[in-house]
Amino acid sequence: MSAPESRPAAPARLPMPPRRGPMGGGPFAGAGMPVEKSMNFGPSARRLLGRLRPERAAVVFVVLLGVLSVTFSVLGPKILGQATNIIFEGFVSAQMPPGATQQQVVDQLRAAGQVQQADMVASMHLTPGAGIDFTALATVLAWVLALYVLASLFGWAQGYVLNGVTQRTVYRLREEVEAKIHRLPLAYFDRMQRGELLSRVTNDIDNISQSLQQTMSQLLTSLLTVVGVLVMMFSISPLLALIALVTIPLTLLITTLIAKRSQKLFIAQWTHTGTLNAQIEEAYTGHALVRVFGRRHEVERTFEDKNGELFEASFGAQFVSGIIMPAMMFVGNLVYVAIAVVGGLMVAGGSISLGDVQAFIQYSRQFTQPLSQLGSMANLLQSGVASAERVFELLDADEQVPDPVESEAPPREAAAATSGRLAFEDVSFRYEPEKPLIDHLSLTAEPGQSIAIVGPTGAGKTTLVNLIMRFYELDGGRITLDGVDLTRMSRHELRSRMGMVLQDTWLFTGTIRENIAYGRPGATEEEILEAARATYVDRFVRTLPDGYDTVLDDEASNLSAGEKQLVTIARAFLAQPDVLILDEATSSVDTRTELLLQHAMNALRRDRTSFVIAHRLSTIRDADLILVMESGRIVEQGTHAELLAAGGAYTRLYEAQFAAPIDADAVPAVAGPVAAAAPGTAT
Repeated sequence: MSAPESRPAAPARLPMPPRRGPMGGGPFAGAGMPVEKSMNFGPSARRLLGRLRPERAAVVFVVLLGVLSVTFSVLGPKILGQATNIIFEGFVSAQMPPGATQQQVVDQLRAAGQVQQADMVASMHLTPGAGIDFTALATVLAWVLALYVLASLFGWAQGYVLNGVTQRTVYRLREEVEAKIHRLPLAYFDRMQRGELLSRVTNDIDNISQSLQQTMSQLLTSLLTVVGVLVMMFSISPLLALIALVTIPLTLLITTLIAKRSQKLFIAQWTHTGTLNAQIEEAYTGHALVRVFGRRHEVERTFEDKNGELFEASFGAQFVSGIIMPAMMFVGNLVYVAIAVVGGLMVAGGSISLGDVQAFIQYSRQFTQPLSQLGSMANLLQSGVASAERVFELLDADEQVPDPVESEAPPREAAAATSGRLAFEDVSFRYEPEKPLIDHLSLTAEPGQSIAIVGPTGAGKTTLVNLIMRFYELDGGRITLDGVDLTRMSRHELRSRMGMVLQDTWLFTGTIRENIAYGRPGATEEEILEAARATYVDRFVRTLPDGYDTVLDDEASNLSAGEKQLVTIARAFLAQPDVLILDEATSSVDTRTELLLQHAMNALRRDRTSFVIAHRLSTIRDADLILVMESGRIVEQGTHAELLAAGGAYTRLYEAQFAAPIDADAVPAVAGPVAAAAPGTAT
């Protein structure tokens, strides 16, 4: 499509991000794009988690597996403490004289004034002279091994099920985003940078996937571990458990203080990522023009600026959020020292066994580790929610007017001579309420009629055909196709009756045959070849080594500009539409090919209504009706000969292209709005 000169901005009724130009701007237009404000973290996180509702049963199963895994895991240190007691008690028993009872040894120690040692021996289960019971020790170690194996198996099963939950959730999110894009009006894409949109659809959704996958598993396991370990610690020693609980308020305080600052930085990080993607996409798409106009250094400077902004935001986000883990480790080490000191004193006093203290120290590590993980997960969670906000903003964007529930359509069986009547009835349209563009325009295109539209830049020519395709909604009046209001038709039905050949060619990665067949899925080989021969595509395809099986790359760089345009014309020919729109369709072909295309176009336009927007007035001489537009109004209409005889705006356009070279001093004397336009640049 030619650059929509009459689309300076999208309708004001659509609240969207600020755009940089009519089609997203050039390589240098977005340097000052503002950073978006984020939504509140809480609502965004709840909305993201709310997308797990379809997986409720699987989530419950994941929780159950997590409970089993954590239960077996936290039982291990307690039982392992028994192994420590067996070893320590066996060692102490071996130091006692055989034949003596434990009470006798305790009494001897008290008599010798060693009260603390006597209390410790009294709290143990000893058999003087017996030594270590290796059978009991092996049994305990076997139980511990079995518990840890079961914990690992249930943990693996939990991760497997959770991976499915996450990927299905993200799969549905991608589907929803894809469907949303097809429901958005063209005005949204006018305002949104392509690179920014691609970043939301790819980078942000991938980041959501990774964040959900990592945080959900660790979050669930960490919370269950904290609860399970607390239960075990209180069962061993309430006093030591209270000391360990000091870490919870400290953890919450540190995490909250750091998270408040890092969340803003993560929002900025992903915003700058989208902006940088947009700048790179634009610069590489227009790489040839950048080099032609010597703007490489400016592009490099813009890239350096954007890359620097992304670096600053990313470094700040990762640095600030990275403080959480060391802070949690510091708090955990302080608690570890306190538990070791108090626990040692309790063992010496006989109020707790050495195995229980060893188990409690393990539990203290198990307790502080998940708390540290919860803190370190804050950066992942914030990054994921920041990406979710950007995706939700896309999903919440205003959609195009929905199709009617009971749509109408002109009968397909109508005769070719009577189908394709297109009528504009008092049509008014403007992109911005305060800037009039098309007001009270009425026009009727009869079936089989060829209508050419010419005029200076900004006259509204491209807007006119965009209204036919319902890319935009009218502000007043209506457009009918064979008597049926376009708003009463579904967009699919309407566009299935339209064929459009744009100035900017679009070919996808695939064979030439597939690109032609895109116009009508299910077309036979003979129909494809007939369309190719009618539009002179067959002439150059036969010279290619692989013929119609030649694979085009993403930009079809293995074809010339004219050859690419021929393929798009063949595609429209194959579609056999009721109404044909040609928007500068021959601007990319040479003069000789243009003459050949005129014959193809005549065949293509036969028995169908056609609208032709042309720069070259030579291509529309044979049109049944020529409309001359200025400022959204039709100022002249008639045939080529009638308009030349009238000596008005069309004559000025014609003379600007075909008259003899004009002296520079004579240029100001050219009347009308086309005086400032270069020859052949009307759009």
